[in-house]
Parts: sequence; C-alpha cells; structure tokens
Amino acid sequence: MSKTRTQEQLGPDAKGWLTPREAASMTRYSVRTLANQRSLGTGIPYTKLPSGRVRYRRADVERYLTGQGAEAF
Repeated sequence: MSKTRTQEQLGPDAKGWLTPREAASMTRYSVRTLANQRSLGTGIPYTKLPSGRVRYRRADVERYLTGQGAEAF
C-alpha cells in the first residue's frame, strides 16, 4: 500500500501531504489508530519516506471522509 518517496519527489505538491498527526486531526482518529490501520494494511493510503516518516495525501484523507474511503481504495 505504501510507496517510498524522497521529499524531493513530493515536490511542489508537498503542501498536499499531511503528517499522521494532521490526518488524525482531520479524521478524528488517534495517531495510534492510524498506525494500527497501516500495520493491518487497511485505512487511508499512505507514503513512507526513506527517513521512515509517514505522510498521507490530503486528497486521500478528504476522499475517505466523504464516505468513499473503503470503496475508493
């Protein structure tokens, strides 16, 4: 589900990426819940950077919140 990308590859769209804390705030899930979903291979798609940091695309989080979550992914 995840792809490894460098920060340069995130490029000019970097503002379209959210940290787990920001995604948790938008979804009202805890950061731990998002981490559990990642480990189970469920939930919102994410990207793992070479540094080990996780990022979520804002568009994916918004799609998930509009009820298209499971069906869209």
